[in-house]
Amino acid sequence: MMIALWQFVRPYRKVLFGAAVALVFTAAITLSIGQGVRLLVDNGLTGDSSEALAHAVQVLLVLACLMAIGTYARHYLVSWLGERVVADLRKAVFDHIVTLHPSYFETNRSGEIMSRLTTDTTLLQHIIGTSFSMALRSTLMFVGALALLLFTNLKLSLMVLVGVPLVLLPIVLYGRRVRKLSKASQDSIADVGSYAGEIIQHIKTVQSYTREQDEQKAFAREVEAAFDVARRRVRQRSLLIAVVILLMFGAVSTLLWIGGNDMIAGRMSSGDLAAFVFYAMMMGSAVATISEVYGELQRATGATERLMDLLSVESEIPASSADSSPELSTGCDTAEVVFDTVEFSYPSRPDQPAISGLSLHVAAGKSLALVGPSGAGKSTLLELLLRFYDPLGGRITLDGVDIRDMDTGTLRRQIAVVPQQPALFTADVWYNIRYGKPDASDEEVIAAARAAHAHEFIEQLPDGYNSHLGEQGTRLSGGQKQRLAIARAILKDPKILLLDEATSALDAESEYHVQQALEALMQGRTTIIIAHRLATILHADRIAVLDHGCVVAEGSHTELVQSSPLYKRLAELQFQEYQH
Repeated sequence: MMIALWQFVRPYRKVLFGAAVALVFTAAITLSIGQGVRLLVDNGLTGDSSEALAHAVQVLLVLACLMAIGTYARHYLVSWLGERVVADLRKAVFDHIVTLHPSYFETNRSGEIMSRLTTDTTLLQHIIGTSFSMALRSTLMFVGALALLLFTNLKLSLMVLVGVPLVLLPIVLYGRRVRKLSKASQDSIADVGSYAGEIIQHIKTVQSYTREQDEQKAFAREVEAAFDVARRRVRQRSLLIAVVILLMFGAVSTLLWIGGNDMIAGRMSSGDLAAFVFYAMMMGSAVATISEVYGELQRATGATERLMDLLSVESEIPASSADSSPELSTGCDTAEVVFDTVEFSYPSRPDQPAISGLSLHVAAGKSLALVGPSGAGKSTLLELLLRFYDPLGGRITLDGVDIRDMDTGTLRRQIAVVPQQPALFTADVWYNIRYGKPDASDEEVIAAARAAHAHEFIEQLPDGYNSHLGEQGTRLSGGQKQRLAIARAILKDPKILLLDEATSALDAESEYHVQQALEALMQGRTTIIIAHRLATILHADRIAVLDHGCVVAEGSHTELVQSSPLYKRLAELQFQEYQH
């Protein structure tokens, strides 16, 4: 475990060294108390001098003060180190997560990832800040007490050495079982969190279908499964601790009986026996602590494995580099987009081609509308252009440059997307619109909102632009969310604009106003539009008809009505809708 965590501990070696010094210091002081006990018994309690008794008591008090100071330093430094390392680990895991390829999230639930980021790191925080320190301290105490036992009475010490393996054996044997159960316990907790998160996210759907009781029962099953794994883990740990305590006190009782007989026979002093019992008890408590903490360390090992597994995931598409140029290599105001015989299948569905030999050309500053039935590959083209995925065949170029040869940050900074389902964050309006341009002034944000016909409804919110929108913008209507997403795109001022059903959630009046805003935004920008509504399609420079991942027709609205049966059918359905 510590080998994997060392990369996070290494920057704080000075703190670790200070904690180690404090740890050794407190262990030495604690062990010295045994000699104080010996002096107290031989010179104070069984002697005739009041001065000797006072001296022995003073020695014990000084040792206690020194131990208190050392313990404070040890506890503070170790706890600080635990908090700091876990904070760095959380940041490292999150920094890595946000760069992972979207396909990773197709096969891994967000709830499980969040569990690793929160529950597992919290467990490590406790282990590093408390349990690991206790384990080291107990190990030092065990070794020190054993050395002083040998110094105090060789015969009894040899008996202790024979008994130690008997006590350590169950720790090793049970520890392996605890480790497996600990990892399973962490996984089951992740399942519970993931399930609850999904239900809460879709609470309106759950309630609209009156599935509350079914979900309560399903969640109860998840919780009980997690409890069952935890119960088995706790039972193994409890059994381990009970066995160790039984063996430890059995050994101490045997030593007391033998040592007591030696004292009665005059072969050792009462002070030596008291010191020996003190060190024997210290060894026993050290072993008991180690056995208890060992289970915690095994849990930490399981949590560390889960976190390191997440950190070791490599993204299929390299993340943006920090020094990437914010502009395309050409420095033009617009960009030419070319899809050249593109082939693609989603990683989760490798046998089902999403795009088959598709070629399209979007001239700089021009607009291209993509129409076709669901599953034709329209949204897939936008994801390929954004490099969420790379084509399996063919290539996509911007101004003649293959986007695979470009830094992803450089590429994506030139593109703004207005999706069908806008993504809004649990923050205020300022933050959500500024997401496209974090350094924008208030005036620029308000201008973008006005252009997207969003300013009026924003002003009517309880706190205006300072209003918080709730999780995923739950306090706004669908049309209001869409207009905020459009304002965000307007503020970003991109070279390439991607509109994925951008007006689908708007009523007729809002659609008219937003359509005017979009047309102004599209002026002089390379634009790719996905839409079913004729109002969005008609003003495009070119229209491409897609079906089963292929371009089956391309041209203007008038040309396609004449040449494409599929487009004609879609157009007739649209006209019927508008007539009704």
